[in-house]
Formats: sequence, C-alpha cells, structure tokens
Amino acid sequence: MQVRLALAGLMLWDLIVTVTTYNVVFWRRLGSWPGLTSGLSVMVLVWISSSYLLGRYSARVTTESFSTKLLRLGLVMGIVLGLFIAHSWLFQVTDAGTRFRGFLIPLLVLVASFSFILQLGVKGVRRQTSNWLLIISDEERRLLEGDKAMDLSLSLFTPQFLDSAQFEALLLQEDSAPKRWDGVTVALSDQVHLSEKAIERLLALRAKGIRICTLLDWCEIALQRVPSELIDQRWFIAAEGFNIQPGRIGWRLKRLVDVIGALALIVLTTPLMLLAMALIRLEDGGPVFYTQIRTGLYGERMKIWKFRSMRVDAESRGIQWASRGDSRVTKCGSLLRQLRIDELPQLFAVLAGELSLIGPRPERPELEVDLEEVIPHYRIRHWIRPGLSGWAQVNYPYGASVEDSKAKLSFDLFYIRNAGFWLDALIVLKTMRLVAGAKGAQPRS
Repeated sequence: MQVRLALAGLMLWDLIVTVTTYNVVFWRRLGSWPGLTSGLSVMVLVWISSSYLLGRYSARVTTESFSTKLLRLGLVMGIVLGLFIAHSWLFQVTDAGTRFRGFLIPLLVLVASFSFILQLGVKGVRRQTSNWLLIISDEERRLLEGDKAMDLSLSLFTPQFLDSAQFEALLLQEDSAPKRWDGVTVALSDQVHLSEKAIERLLALRAKGIRICTLLDWCEIALQRVPSELIDQRWFIAAEGFNIQPGRIGWRLKRLVDVIGALALIVLTTPLMLLAMALIRLEDGGPVFYTQIRTGLYGERMKIWKFRSMRVDAESRGIQWASRGDSRVTKCGSLLRQLRIDELPQLFAVLAGELSLIGPRPERPELEVDLEEVIPHYRIRHWIRPGLSGWAQVNYPYGASVEDSKAKLSFDLFYIRNAGFWLDALIVLKTMRLVAGAKGAQPRS
C-alpha cells in the first residue's frame, strides 16, 4: 500500500507541477494567467500517459538507478517535443520557433526538474510484506513452491507453510499467532484435518482481526490467479463471480465496448496496418496474411487472421511451439511481434463477435488435444469469449510449453471469475505499457 500511494503521489505531483508551471511561465512571458486551456490539457495528458507507459509510475522506480530514471524522463520530454514539432509542421504555425525557444523549452525544463526531484525521493520507499500462515498438505506445498509464477508474489506476501499436525503443535505457543501473522489460509482438501480446538483457535484469531481464508482465496489475493490443480467441484459451486455470461448485463456491456473499441482502433491503426502489409510484402514477396484455426467460445472452431511474421514454409514440418530466437521469424515479423502489430487484423474478428478485446487468448485445437489431457480443468477457459489480450498476457511471459500453458490457465481462471469493467480497464493499461516497451510475443526459452 505504501508503494502504491507513493506512485499515485508521483502522478498527482506531475499533474500539479505541469499545470502550475504552465501558468507561471505563461504569466511571465505574456503577462496573463491562462488557467486550464486546451493546450495545457493536451500537454498534461501526453506527459502523464507517456510517463505511465514508459514505467515512471511503476514500482520499479523505487529501486532503479539514477541513469535509468533520467533516461525515462528524457524519453517523455522527447515525446512532448516531437508532438509539438509535428503539430507545428502539420498546421504550419508561423511563430513555432519563438514558442519552442521562449515557452516550451523553459516549461519542459522546469516540469522535468520538479518531477525528477520527487522521483529520486521515492527511492527509499519499500514494499510492505504481509505475513501469512498457510495450513496446507505437503502436496499443495510442493505445488506452490515449484510454481514459476509463485515468485511474482513474494515481494508482497511472505508465506509460512504448515501441515495440520504442525499447526496443532503451534497452538501450544500462547498468543504467538496474532503477533506474527496478518492472515491464515486453510486448504479445503481431504489431506488437511483440524481438530475442534484448532477450529476454535482460528475463530479466535478472526475475532482479533486476523483474516482467515481458503487456499484458493489466498491464491487470488496473493498470486492474482487460480492454479487449476487446486480446484475441485466445491469451488465451482460456491465461488462468487462468473458474471460475464450470456444474457447478463455485463455480457452485453462488454460486447458494446468491444464493438466501439474495435471500430476506433481500426480507424486509428489503418495507416499502421498498411505499412505492415507493405513491409511484409517487400521482405520476401510472400502473402501478407496468415490464417489459423483457433478454439473460440464454448470450444467452437474459428479462423483468425494475422499479419504473417514467419517464413512461408514455417510449418512445413508440422505444428510446433515457438522458441526464443526462432529462426522461422522474419526480420519484419520480429518487429511486428514485439509491438503486437501482427494481431491487428483480429480487430475485424472482434466486430464479427468471434473475439473480444479482452479475454483468454484462443489456442490452436491441435495443441489443446494434449493440453486438455495433462492440465486439469483446461476447458473452463472456453466459458468466455477469447480476446486479443488478457490477464495471462499482461502477467506472464509468452507461453511456449505445457508448463507455460498451465501457468497461464491459472491467470485465465482468475479472469473468468473476476471479469468486469475495471479489470478489463487494468488489462488495457498494462497491454499499452507492454506495447510501448516493445515487450511482445517472446518465448521464455
């Protein structure tokens, strides 16, 4: 919470500094106080949005070096300057040079200086960890400790693992729990058996303000995902959520946002798509588009279109997982993948109702045959319309193995239960940051 408040403070500080400095510089140069003008609104929007996309408001600013902070600040300034130059050229502003030297440069120097000072001040802020006692079986403990995605939560949550017998022994230590734990998690599996005394102790801890929850609830709180190996029929019956279902208002609103968003993105990215088509054609003279059959809503087959990013003969030896440094990827295709431009033709599938802007990424049926055999509850991801981007895509690297698919399914399950406007908005922001950082489809190995 302390880090989040500090990052929100950075954004608020930049907003105040930009508005105040703009008016002060304007008053010094022209003798009047303009207030909130259209030009100021655009500058504030560009400064804050580009700062967010470049990671100036992310948790890493608390630990990154002086030079890295300075580089990010320089990039933000470059974006503002670039937009000013582009605007002056397009609209043939006659006094652009005077405005640039006499107003914009002093303004940016002051805004950047004040912004950078506070950025340096948050270096000492550290994440506050939450100590949790997990009463789980040995099998569940091995599952969590061996999970690659588990490391993502350890900066915020410090778990202590005990089985039911160890917890019973711990009860002999009077008043130890309230001093050491912020919460207690109890698995509902058959391997965890608690005596009446232990249950009474848990109720007493709850009365003292310590949170008591199930293992699956803890996974959603700490890991923001639901490992499929821990799910049983009780979770499906008792768990809340799952509101994005046909016939419900949430389903209709999500579809409305998909149509409006897809139309807007098609208009905005048409020049980019035309450029991508030309580059693909010029590189090897092959077809511009590449089609695949994917699994859609309720397991129905659908055809998706992508800009071709691999050689024409990439699958001459059959379907295979992508790999880091894959020799089948063309030079142009590598750039398209990093910026996720190769996915843009799928916006038309969003308009057709086959895809959503946000949802689990559709997989190839040939690969799912094996995945369904080794990953429990894999088909649950088909309960909701697949999307261009999803919770798994913004929280986990590009998947290129069965283990990666298992980890990504856990994020998909979290999304299916918690899908809604605010989670979709968060995914959109995280996707924009990934695209801005050119962190596209790159396998782990």
